[in-house]
Amino acid sequence: MAWNEPGNKGQDPWGNGNKGGNDKGPPDLDEVFRNLSKRFGGKGNGSGGSVSGASLIIVLVIAVVVWGLSGFYTVKEAEKGVELRFGEYVGEVDPGLQWKATFIDEVTPVNVQTVRSIPASGSMLTADENVVLVQLDVQYRVSNAKNYLYSVVDADASLREATDSALRYVIGHNTMDDILTTGRDKIRRDTWDEIERIIKPYKLGITVVDVNFLPARPPEEVKDAFDDAIAAQEDEQRFIREAEAYSRQLEPQVRGTVERMDQQAIAYRQRVTLEAKGKVARFEQLLPEYQAAPEVTRERMYFDTMQEVLSGTSKVLIDAKNNGNLMYLPLDKLMQNSQANHSASTKTKPATPVMSVNSTTHNNSSMPLDGRPSRGERSLGRN
Repeated sequence: MAWNEPGNKGQDPWGNGNKGGNDKGPPDLDEVFRNLSKRFGGKGNGSGGSVSGASLIIVLVIAVVVWGLSGFYTVKEAEKGVELRFGEYVGEVDPGLQWKATFIDEVTPVNVQTVRSIPASGSMLTADENVVLVQLDVQYRVSNAKNYLYSVVDADASLREATDSALRYVIGHNTMDDILTTGRDKIRRDTWDEIERIIKPYKLGITVVDVNFLPARPPEEVKDAFDDAIAAQEDEQRFIREAEAYSRQLEPQVRGTVERMDQQAIAYRQRVTLEAKGKVARFEQLLPEYQAAPEVTRERMYFDTMQEVLSGTSKVLIDAKNNGNLMYLPLDKLMQNSQANHSASTKTKPATPVMSVNSTTHNNSSMPLDGRPSRGERSLGRN
């Protein structure tokens, strides 16, 4: 029940009886201070005493000790502490056990060694107006703790938006074939450069460590067709490598053939040149003799030429008019000459031996291959 209700016997919550049952107002302040003094070990006097000076000192000392102990904190090895004093940047705190003034300084630790990652993905439009599904993973590390905390509201969100913008820009300036096949490394490097260009003015305190461009995929509706196109491109590259290997294998052989033909041509040129020089020298030696005795020289030259020409043939010339009817055919010599001519040149067939008879020695004519009699035979038949 309330202290001032009937039946409470005049007891109030301040420990003072209600004398005569009359309400005399709030409790006496001197009594309140007296009770507090008793609790802290002090003594109060009846005329309105206060807390002793020793008690106040003890309270202040305890408060200072608690305040001092509350200022100790630890910064981990991989972190940097950003210290603020009344909200103003003071500096960075190194790892280890540190102390700050509670309620005055504020320290926020930031991990500056851990490599973090932000994914980016989505359906994007290429330069040749195709849609491709692209996935990207950006790895970064905090390089400046102050800028990371206070340059922007959320550095991670800002980097995520910059990554998405850079990726869409690069994909929009490349064709679908390059994105899916050969241009992947170029797209990766271009996206990295574009991300750094976007975040540089904002001073996020972030350093991009790596950009991983994951395999892109065409839409599911045309996936089979693009798989066939990729297989065809792989076959093309395989055929190109096989052709290059065959070229490397064939090139030394061709070079050797060319070198051999070149050497043969040089040798043939030298041989023809030497033969021509020899003929010129022989002609120069023969000219004075021809001028001295033209008939004898001409006849000698004719005999030498005929000997040279007829020495390689298998024909036998017989002077039937002066030698009578007895003829001698050296068949063994003919067979040897035929075998020698056949082994010397397989492309040229040996001529058929034909005996021609003529009255003169120097103007002999052989029987033609069509079977008609020669001029000498016709003359003999008339005789």
